[in-house]
Amino acid sequence: MKTTINQGYAILILMISLLSTGAGAQDKSLYDFKVKTLYGDEYDMGQLKGKKVLIVNTASKCGFTPQYEDLQELYEKYGGENFEILGFPANNFMNQEPGTNEEIASFCQLNYGVTFQMMEKISVKGDDIHPLYSWLTQKSENGVLDAEVGWNFYKFLIDEEGKVVASLPSKTKPQSEEIISWLEGK
Repeated sequence: MKTTINQGYAILILMISLLSTGAGAQDKSLYDFKVKTLYGDEYDMGQLKGKKVLIVNTASKCGFTPQYEDLQELYEKYGGENFEILGFPANNFMNQEPGTNEEIASFCQLNYGVTFQMMEKISVKGDDIHPLYSWLTQKSENGVLDAEVGWNFYKFLIDEEGKVVASLPSKTKPQSEEIISWLEGK
């Protein structure tokens, strides 16, 4: 009888431990991350508290590259006090972002007049996935959804509490009804 109680107690402790480990991962928010800008400066995501955030992986040699223009227009209309766009250049898809951070910054400014925040080039999938994108794409880390970044200009919507609320495929335009409704709280 004593062995059964001890085994039951051990199983209970193990279950509590596993549940609390999973819950802890899901308690993580966008605000727990620090990244670097295209210019190498540290960017603390905690400064985004209270804002909606659109995170997008970008590339300069992609069929979706003209979305930079749409992203900039979206930022000009809604950006600032309540909304931010964060662009993360990535070279994960057919070598469509081969440039250095400096080249990417120049490309974005000269071709699209980008004023929203661009981060340093990272990996958004695979063995070298950036920790932020690991959190964005794994329900075990974000507590909301699993998402596979399938191509450039894949989008994540983050609420004012720093939690993932949706992921949107590359073909979803920044000016889509889904994004505008989310921004306007409809």
